[in-house]
Amino acid sequence: MFGNKKDEGKKKNAGLITPTSTNSLNSLVKGTVIEGTVRSESDIRIDGTIKGKLFCDAKIIIGPTGKVEGEINCSNAVIEGGFDGTIQVKDTLIVKEKAIITGDVTTAKLIVASGAIFNVTCNMGGSSKTSHGTKQQNAPATTSAKNSAKSSEKASPLG
Repeated sequence: MFGNKKDEGKKKNAGLITPTSTNSLNSLVKGTVIEGTVRSESDIRIDGTIKGKLFCDAKIIIGPTGKVEGEINCSNAVIEGGFDGTIQVKDTLIVKEKAIITGDVTTAKLIVASGAIFNVTCNMGGSSKTSHGTKQQNAPATTSAKNSAKSSEKASPLG
């Protein structure tokens, strides 16, 4: 009785690629090194090392012992370990306190925790043209914030 329904479902989906479960997680453990290109449709956690290209349709997590040297293209990323290269994140990049990141970053949203080493060229919002516009808009805001801090220091009765 139950076997017939399962068999019918298998016949209907024969030859078709079925979507992966949202609970799927690939894992590369500490001490493992992969050189080349890695592709994943589901989340992947890296506690070992990847040297090459990593393409992921979901979230990439580089754990505290993880390191990627090369190129990453993904939907979301959380980096606790090391990254050196070019990373393109379609949505959100979260950089944790102990992360060490160097290279080029392109992302829509960015969160960098205090203590992280973040030595990158960063483009936000997608294309280079958009990101240059964003940089120009952000520069006066940063200057204003510094000027506001200086103004408040001068106005302080303790100073």
